[in-house]
Amino acid sequence: MKPKEVIPIAADHAGYDLKQKLIAELSDLGYQPQDLGANTCDPEDDYPDYAHPLAKEVADGVVKRGILLCGSGIGVDIVANRYHGVRAALAWEPEIAELSRRHNDSNVLVIPARFMSAEKAMETVKRWLATGFEGGRHMRRVAKIDEGSAAAR
Repeated sequence: MKPKEVIPIAADHAGYDLKQKLIAELSDLGYQPQDLGANTCDPEDDYPDYAHPLAKEVADGVVKRGILLCGSGIGVDIVANRYHGVRAALAWEPEIAELSRRHNDSNVLVIPARFMSAEKAMETVKRWLATGFEGGRHMRRVAKIDEGSAAAR
């Protein structure tokens, strides 16, 4: 039997409720969700506290991909994309998530929790998980992303 893929998922207070629903959905889909917090809905929490550990796991190769949520998605997206090798994509529609995988080989999906219904978020996650990287001309472009981030250090 093939081991279940571990998918870390993290959110601040704005994404907490939706994260809980997505954890159940990931389990139902046969994945092993790894909840990296928040563990309570505390309006005083700070999104970088949850985005950094998830992005580090992806950057270090501990996991292949992960999911982040916050109110707009912008904050956690910025944090995650500071890590070399992380290609976090803010997706507000299933088609955006699919294109982020197909063309950009995104490895962190970012959900704007205040702007998506649970149903649309779940469909977006499903589409992202089911889509592979197209390769071809996109491989060259993705390589340039990593080259540029190394040069910026």
